[in-house]
Amino acid sequence: MADRPQGSGMPEKGTPEYDWLYGGSSQTPPGDATQRVPQQGPERPDETRVMPVASRKQGASGGQPPARPRTAPATPAPRPPRRRWRPRLRLGLVPLVLLLVLVYLVGVPLWHWTTIEKVDSEPSGDRPGDQPGTNYLIVGSDKADDLTDEQRKVLQTGERGGTNTDTIIVLHTGSGGRTMMSIPRDTLAEVPGHGTQMINSAFALGGPSLLVSSVEKLTGIHIDHYVELGFGSVINTVDAFGGVEICPKQAMKDPMARLDIAKGCQEVDGLTALAYSRSRHVTALSDLDRVARQREVISALGDEALTPWTFVNPVRYWNINDAAFDAIRVDEGMNPVDLGRFALAMTGESQTCTMPNLAAPSDPNRLIADPDRAPALFDAIIEDSSVPRAACTPTGRAR
Repeated sequence: MADRPQGSGMPEKGTPEYDWLYGGSSQTPPGDATQRVPQQGPERPDETRVMPVASRKQGASGGQPPARPRTAPATPAPRPPRRRWRPRLRLGLVPLVLLLVLVYLVGVPLWHWTTIEKVDSEPSGDRPGDQPGTNYLIVGSDKADDLTDEQRKVLQTGERGGTNTDTIIVLHTGSGGRTMMSIPRDTLAEVPGHGTQMINSAFALGGPSLLVSSVEKLTGIHIDHYVELGFGSVINTVDAFGGVEICPKQAMKDPMARLDIAKGCQEVDGLTALAYSRSRHVTALSDLDRVARQREVISALGDEALTPWTFVNPVRYWNINDAAFDAIRVDEGMNPVDLGRFALAMTGESQTCTMPNLAAPSDPNRLIADPDRAPALFDAIIEDSSVPRAACTPTGRAR
């Protein structure tokens, strides 16, 4: 190959194949020459061309749809912290007060129940079988060891353990209604192991169990529970109530009972109520009138017990329970529910009677059960049926 001539290294002007580069005079470029695109408008060398930008806002006839306004993404609400379940006592003020009152009303007698004296009143030997309804034997003894010195001075009595009884009452409750039957203390009856005696002597000879046995043998009535009240129980319970109303049918002045009251209804304190229920030397029927007055005082206590003031006054409620339980004795088989039923029976409406009786043929100062009328009253209690009116009189004598 021939050596190329040395030069500037640039093609010389006039060389045909390079006319396009150097702007030669040739008018017709070869067919494969690169063509220049004619420029629009005034020529601006080295100008950078910018492509037109389409507008985002187009009319309804075309173009892109309008852009939605941007909103901040919704923040989800925070979940509450998970709490452990704990039992809570939600009580308003009124229910809480009612609950406390109920606890007090139930708790006070239950506490006093723990202080009550129990006695063995279960008789030995043959007894009547179980009978419908419930029969309580209420005994008022001369138990005076619970009296204050001032009360003993007024009553002119010393401390005694309760060896005599002036009050013997059978209280029956059942479907046949409530019946309160007094047995006069001078009633002649068979006292097991001691022959025929005044029935109140059974208490002095053998205590509660012998008295229960004597009453059952006389009447045929099965005694379920025994309740004994002493002097102090009557006095202090009446005073705790603030007195009771009695209605003597005549003026009564009995120095032996330390009683001096006018005729007519009146409020009396405990000492007067006790004297009124024990007096037997003023009225014509003596002991028969006395048992009627004993039932009158017991019924008056029941009426007072049912008044709302007994339950809404906590001090009064405490004093009543304290007085009632302080001088009361019950049988060993009795429980708080039984005592509650007894209290309700004492406060309810009941027929009040004295055992139908006659003067004893052997001694006009003593009594016997009337053989013609007494069995009707005894049988009504035994069978828990309605008591015949003819058999239920205040003094036990025929109308």
